[in-house]
Amino acid sequence: MPQRETAEEPGERSGTPRNQGTGFRAAVSLLKRNTDFRRLYFAEIISFGGDWFLIVALFSLVLGHEGTAMTLAFTVVAQELPFFLMSPVGGALADRLDRKKLMIGTDVARAILCLGFLFVDSADMLWLAFLLLAAISSLAAIFDPASGAAIPNLVDKEDLATANSLGGSAWGTMLAVGAGIGGIVVATVGDQAAFAVDAASFAASAFLLSRITRAFSEERRGEHPSIWRATMDTFVYANRDRRVWAFLSVKGGFGLAGGVLIFISVFAYDIYGAGATGIGILMAARGVGALVGPFVGRWIAGADDRRLFTAIGLALFTFGLSYGAFGFARTIWVAAPLVMLAHFGGGAQWALSSYGLQKIVPDHIRGRVVAVDFALITLTFGISSVVAGAAADFMGPRRAVVALATVALCWASVWWVSTARIRRAGI
Repeated sequence: MPQRETAEEPGERSGTPRNQGTGFRAAVSLLKRNTDFRRLYFAEIISFGGDWFLIVALFSLVLGHEGTAMTLAFTVVAQELPFFLMSPVGGALADRLDRKKLMIGTDVARAILCLGFLFVDSADMLWLAFLLLAAISSLAAIFDPASGAAIPNLVDKEDLATANSLGGSAWGTMLAVGAGIGGIVVATVGDQAAFAVDAASFAASAFLLSRITRAFSEERRGEHPSIWRATMDTFVYANRDRRVWAFLSVKGGFGLAGGVLIFISVFAYDIYGAGATGIGILMAARGVGALVGPFVGRWIAGADDRRLFTAIGLALFTFGLSYGAFGFARTIWVAAPLVMLAHFGGGAQWALSSYGLQKIVPDHIRGRVVAVDFALITLTFGISSVVAGAAADFMGPRRAVVALATVALCWASVWWVSTARIRRAGI
């Protein structure tokens, strides 16, 4: 059995009694007790809400100018490819520089860039939208590893699982609220209002982050490896602990079928004829699932984490099975609950695998490991999106959805079999 290295204890903490549950009560307790984490959480809530306003507006803009499933796929690539390419840089910076300043700086820069979308008012200007999206995504590749690596330093060890469930729920909450309201705003007011909201959300996030007082990292050791060396350190570390590879492979394999997400917009527009409002409905359903999934996944994993890998495997199967059924849904009201169930599984696997890495990886390398985790899903999701767009144009959206759902189920089976020994041992 490889040697297991665990993260060092966080810095000095308050003696306030802790709620060690895993559900909503523990989440409320954490938000009440920990002011700094509460600020980070609400910064994420606001930023995620603005992001989903932006995504709904962009998808509506592309489809409104006679875009196809392949055009949507390239929109996703414009977001995912820069993130993948910049992830090694983001991971190295998260372990080298002040994470708090790094996150605030990228928020401010993204707020400014979002205003550029106000100039995208015709099909001839779509190139600018893709360029701005790529730039914002590159900055996200710096922000996200710093944020993921900082969380264990902002909460007590006993609260880390709850903090990750809340993080997953923040994404899901604002996907549900932001996408739902975003669809209505785009349909009634127009795309530009959504772009302005996203810019304001980044500014608000930067303000809240500036109010956090706890350190975002432990004391640095003065190491300044190159980007290449910093990235390779992640794989060297992972080779020492098979659990790290198991957690890293969760999102990367999940992304192989991630291209199925472009069909939310395609089905809303072309199958159900519901336009931007339909995108909002299905995106909101996706958000509700992602909101609840992390908490139920946490409950299945158990307070001692003995069933953590089992919960992740079940979540992967849930995603594939639900999208398989989605491919046959005849109305948007049948499709919406299936999307919700799919992302019930998707949200659970995301939060649980992130928590696993934060729990076992030490602070001095955590930013790089988190960056690789994000990079893997970004790469596979981008490839899957292009394949999904081509498949939709070749065989039709319904068959393409079922094909990608089959890929998801195949990956779930491979991951389940390959982690059997780790599952039995527990974390």
